[in-house]
This record gives sequence, structure tokens and C-alpha cells, in this order.
Amino acid sequence: MINNDLRRVLLWSVFAVSLLMLWDGWLRHTGQPSLFQPAPAASPVAQAASGGADNGTASVPAAGGTLATNAAGATPGAEVAAAPAATPSEVLSISTDVLKVDIDTLGASVVRAEMLQHRASGEAGGNMVLFDRSAGKTYVAQSGLIGQAAGDVPTHLTPFKLVSNERTLAEGQDTLVVKLASDPVAGVQLVRTYTFQRGSYLVDVRQEVLNQGAAAINPQLYVQLVRDGSLIHEGPDVWGAPQSYTGPAIYTAEAKFQKVPFDKISKKEADFQKSAPDGWVSVVQHYFTSVWLNPASTQREFFARQQAGNLYAVGMLFPVGEVAPGASATVDTQLYMGPQEEMKLKDIAEGLELVKDYGWTHLLAKPLFWLLFHIHNLVGNWGWAIVLLVVLLKAAFYGLNASAYRSMAKMKALNPRIQALRESLKDNPQQMQQEMLKIYREEKVNPIGGCLPILIQIPVFIALYWVLLSSVEMRNAPWVGWITDLSVKDPYYVLPLLMTGSTLLQTWLNPTPPDPMQAKLMWIMPLMFSVLFFFFPAGLVLYWLTNNILSIAQQWMINRSLGVNT
Repeated sequence: MINNDLRRVLLWSVFAVSLLMLWDGWLRHTGQPSLFQPAPAASPVAQAASGGADNGTASVPAAGGTLATNAAGATPGAEVAAAPAATPSEVLSISTDVLKVDIDTLGASVVRAEMLQHRASGEAGGNMVLFDRSAGKTYVAQSGLIGQAAGDVPTHLTPFKLVSNERTLAEGQDTLVVKLASDPVAGVQLVRTYTFQRGSYLVDVRQEVLNQGAAAINPQLYVQLVRDGSLIHEGPDVWGAPQSYTGPAIYTAEAKFQKVPFDKISKKEADFQKSAPDGWVSVVQHYFTSVWLNPASTQREFFARQQAGNLYAVGMLFPVGEVAPGASATVDTQLYMGPQEEMKLKDIAEGLELVKDYGWTHLLAKPLFWLLFHIHNLVGNWGWAIVLLVVLLKAAFYGLNASAYRSMAKMKALNPRIQALRESLKDNPQQMQQEMLKIYREEKVNPIGGCLPILIQIPVFIALYWVLLSSVEMRNAPWVGWITDLSVKDPYYVLPLLMTGSTLLQTWLNPTPPDPMQAKLMWIMPLMFSVLFFFFPAGLVLYWLTNNILSIAQQWMINRSLGVNT
């Protein structure tokens, strides 16, 4: 039989471990080293695209298998012929209602993507920028052709010219078409057409190969995402899941979602399916992602490699097929650059919602978000959706909680007798233990009756914690009054103060330990725990506050029904 002291030891142990995990999560959230892992080694400064992937020193993607060897037996891993140093380049600015995209005419690559409906976090302000090519950051989307020999087809280093007129999605217009054509290379021209849709972060990218030469060609098309390997933190006010993944990922219907971490690529230890008739490649970061897709059932090869320094590429290779002289061939691809809106991503491609990282809580977190999402559709406010979700969870666990609170109430009622027993038999611990167990049997009280329900609910709480930390929908989402963004801390600390007060009230309702030191710790620990919530996002504090209020109400009612003084 486990006595009341051991019950408290178990509870405090769970509480201490939870506190340690939350503190470690906060360290990770603010970019500091984890308590359980060494600090990562410093990476070289990422090269700018003009000095990295686009300076003529980068090679085209290399991949094994049949697709990676052309008709002449050449291996497409050789160096691409460098573009002339003085090649003119113009950056075209393309605007829709949700995106502002920069396309460099050198390679017709997307070198910047600004999300007009998502604000950047931190003091810098402005809109969130995903793709970027600057002195401190490299993150671009490229594509091109692989031919029979180096320099015989257009690549992402070949100059393109704009052949369409419009650059802005006009009012009342649903589609914006931006077409660029490469300079012919050995009689081969690549025409790339970006089609933007109103309200969409998914861009159709048509790749048309024109053979203007005298001989048939059999090229391959590659699409790739190139990014530096640095971990980017949006700032202290952004919800950062403690172990949220940043890096490349590959999906196929057979192998499912495969993370390809930067360090595995650099060590040549990356393990992923190399070819499939379906799938996509992506680069994932907290809240946002970029993805190259091909919706057709076409055999493709996947690659992930390290370029010079701290630059990495992940992409796919497609066969274009034989193109006769004077003929053309087309490959339709898609480029997604936007937020990880789970319910929208799942409609774009199979498994695409998996770029949203729930860590090991995925099995519980996914249905919790589904429920939260549909509650939001009913009430139209993410703050009230969180409140109603807690109400539903409390209702689901009502029976378990009632059992726990009933056990606590009985323990509180027995507390004077237990304290008197401890005092009278303090010199005879064995007899004191026997008498305590006798009282518990007579009163039908289980000393650990309140532990099991708490332990059962811990995984649910952790899963919901990840849901609130991972969901981009919470960014810039208001609740009421002064809470204008559920993803940042309460600017006036009202919610943390209310949560601290509710935690102390809940502590008062619990049985007081007979040991004076335990009694003091019972009040000190909740205060220490509450301090963390002054730095947590308002949405998470709102969840905990609502949970506390409902728990207090249920415990008070049970105490009153049992005649326990509160």
C-alpha cells in the first residue's frame, strides 16, 4: 500500500519534471542551448546567391539511377558552365493580394517571397519574408534543364527575358500570368510560365522546352530549393515549439514524410527514398514552408546535397522525353511558398499537411487541432475557440477529474486526524504507518486516487501545448481587448496574473501536507511555476487559465457536496 507521503512525492516529481521540460522548451524557444543537448557548432556564414548557387560554381543536381544518366552517358553532376561575369540581370517584382515575389531574370528563379497577410515578428516589423537572397540569408527556388553535356541546355544560371506584360494582380482579376523565356543555349530554349491565383500561395509553374536545333534532344528537368543551413528564429514573441523541425523534407506515398536534416546531408548520411512515381520536396521551418510539386504521376528522382559552405539543396529530377527538332515538350510543376495552414495544405497534395511539426505528439495533436479548427469555424475567434476546446476536454475527463477531486476532498477532511496521529506516534513510525492505513481503509480513501487521472491527462496537455505552439493560425490572431495576438505574451501580464491567482486558489483547495516543509513547498512551487507563464504566448496562458477556473469550480462543488471546509 502506498501512503499519502508517497503520493505527494509522485505528484511533486511529475510537477518537477514538467517544470524542467517547460524551462528547457523556453531555452530552445529563445535560441539558447538546451539543458539536454550541447550547443550546435557555429556554421559558416551563408553565401548570398550571387556568390553561392548563382555564381557559376554550383553544380546541377546529381542523383543516381536511370534518370540521372542521359542518352550520351554523361553524369549530371558535373559543373555547369559559368554564366559570363557581366551577364545583365533584372529582378522583377510580382504582386498579388497575398504575395510579393521577386524573380531574377538570371535563371528566372524566385529569390524573394514576401507574405502580405503575415506580419514578421520581433521589433523589425514589416511582412514575413520566406525566400530571400541577402548578405545574411540565402533561400531561393530554382529550376532548369540537364542535357547531354555541360552547357548545352538552359539552367538556373541562364539569362531569361520577360515576355509577358503584367506584373500586378489587378482588382477584379483572379489570375496573373508571368512568362519568361531563356536565351537559346545550343538551340534549346526554356520557357517558364508562373501562374499566380488570387488568395493562393500555390503557384503553377509550366516548364516548356523548345528544340530549335537540328538534332533531337532528351533533357531532364530539375527543380530545387536552395537554403542556408542556419536555424532562423523569428524572434522572442513567436511561438517556437521546443523541438520544431527546420530543414529539408521529402514525401512519397511509399516512404511517407522523411526529414532530411542539414547535418545528415553534410555528413552524407541522409536516408530517403531516391525515386518514386509521386511525391514532393520541401524546406520546413516554424509556421512556414516552401514546396516543389508535380501533381502528375511521373517517375521522379529525389536528391539532397550540400553546396559550397553552409548552402544546401533539395529537389527532384523529371524526364522531359525526346524532343524532335522544331518540336516542344512541357512539364507542369507547382511551387508553394506560404504558411503551414494544415487544412488547406492537405487539399493541395497527399501528405502535405505533415510539414507542420507536432513532434512525437502527432497522434494526439492532429485530432485536437481538427477539433479546435472546427470550433473556430463556429465562433470565428481563436481565443474563444481555445476556451471552448478546454471546456470540451474538461467535460470528456469529468469522471476522471471528479474521482481525483473526491479523493482529494476526503484526504482534506481526514487531514486533522492524520496530523494528530502523526503527532502522537511520531516516535513509532511503523505503528503510525499502520494506523494511517487503517484510517484509509475505514474511510475508503485511496491515497493515490488523485494521481492516475492527472497522469492520464498529461499526454493530452502536452499534445495541446504543441498544437498551440505550432499553429500559424494563432499568429496575429486577436482574442478580446488588449489581447491582439495570441502568439505573443500578454503585453500587460493580465492573463499571467490571473493564472497565478487561480493556481494559488487551487492549491488552497487541496489537502495541506502534514509536514511543514511540504506545506511551504506546496505554495512556493506553484508560484515558481507561474513565473514562466509571464513569458509564454497569451494563447497558452489562456488555455491554462481556463483549465484552472474549471478545475476550481469542479473541486469546490465536490468539496461542498462532501461537507469539506474550503
